[in-house]
Amino acid sequence: MIVVKLTQAQADSLRGVEFIPDNFFNPIVDADGNWFISIEERDQCDIEWVKECEEIPYNPVQVNLF
Repeated sequence: MIVVKLTQAQADSLRGVEFIPDNFFNPIVDADGNWFISIEERDQCDIEWVKECEEIPYNPVQVNLF
């Protein structure tokens, strides 16, 4: 899975911003400490700098329940 990498400052600026009606950016952090949003969020928004952000492979955070 590919995601769109953000800096922390970029993530902070997007958090809670509506990109289409009733849909809001919610940047999260992967296992490597990279902030990211989905490809779909990038493709559906009208923010030019977001469309220029680097694509990276998603590395999920592993959760150990036991």
